[in-house]
Amino acid sequence: MSNTYSQPKVIEPSKGWKLVDFKELWRYKDLLYFLTLRGIKARYAQSILGVAWAIIQPLFTTLVFTVVFGNLAKVDSNGMPYILFSYLALWPWNYFSGTLTESANSLIANSGMITKVYFPRMVLPLASIFSKLLDFIIAFLVVVGFLIYFQVMPGWGLVFLPLLIVQLLLTSLGIGMILSAMAVQYRDVKHALTFLVQLLMYAAPVVYSTTAVPEVYRPFYILNPMVGVIEGFRAAFLDRPLPWEWIWPGSIVAGLLFIFGMFYFKRMERVFADVA
Repeated sequence: MSNTYSQPKVIEPSKGWKLVDFKELWRYKDLLYFLTLRGIKARYAQSILGVAWAIIQPLFTTLVFTVVFGNLAKVDSNGMPYILFSYLALWPWNYFSGTLTESANSLIANSGMITKVYFPRMVLPLASIFSKLLDFIIAFLVVVGFLIYFQVMPGWGLVFLPLLIVQLLLTSLGIGMILSAMAVQYRDVKHALTFLVQLLMYAAPVVYSTTAVPEVYRPFYILNPMVGVIEGFRAAFLDRPLPWEWIWPGSIVAGLLFIFGMFYFKRMERVFADVA
């Protein structure tokens, strides 16, 4: 009598630096969709204002920046209204900073799933990053309102806006995967993240222009991928030439961060269930 039972498949932890199995990620696309939707619902559950917070938070922050840096400190805004100048920077920056916080805590917050069920762990930080896209889209309504109020007509630079968004996503995904993998093993990451995000904001041209950075430091400064993203957003919506000399160095760094983030996450994946 033949044996009708197949041998059990043993899933062993990966060792060393391994490539990401994109086919496996695609097979779990439904789980990614569910976790993304769950993240959106959880953020606005039992909230009176709901998705309006995606507008209120950056708008009021912009008003504070306008009063402090625009009116009191007289920070140069390159000839544009400071409130528009700062909001066009806060719009992508809030998405970037929000994804760092969400993705860094994604593995710890879902430790029960990690220890009980097998699935590609990369789904968790990806879901955190994708769920923040709704806030990014809603905050765009304020941009439209400002452009109408100040009677500003965007130029052909908007054609390249998808490239800037890709650079923003690559940066967010790369750093997000690194932080999420580190946060599982080193819980200090969670406590240091708020401080880190604040430092990173002042290391990007959110409240000031890149032209305010001394030229001797500028070649190193523009290696920050968010410099090209923020200045590119401003140029695209204000009908100014895109600063490609500030965009392409950051795009290379964004690509490297994304690649390293995937490899590092995959390398650390074998210890997630033990320390989560």
